[in-house]
Amino acid sequence: MSGEPGDADGPGGEDAVRLTAFVQGRVQGVGFRWWTRARALELGLAGSATNLADGRVQVVAEGPRAAAAALLAALQGPDTPGTVVHVGEQWGAARGEQGFVER
Repeated sequence: MSGEPGDADGPGGEDAVRLTAFVQGRVQGVGFRWWTRARALELGLAGSATNLADGRVQVVAEGPRAAAAALLAALQGPDTPGTVVHVGEQWGAARGEQGFVER
């Protein structure tokens, strides 16, 4: 984090990141995407929650690293709708997502 013009800084001067999480378990048809969208918006994140054909939900979230990490923790927490068995994660540079949508 250099603070130079053009850096992808989020609130608090934190670099923006892109989290892609693959959530496995009973997570379709239980309000999981809606719940994820609500948590992401509370954290100031942009992205999407998408049902996959294999029964998983793919969550893409962009914003400050701390906020993305908080969402990742929430996805694995006891308060999620349905039953989460496993969450795989990939981290990368933000790509400029806007808003948060359910697909």
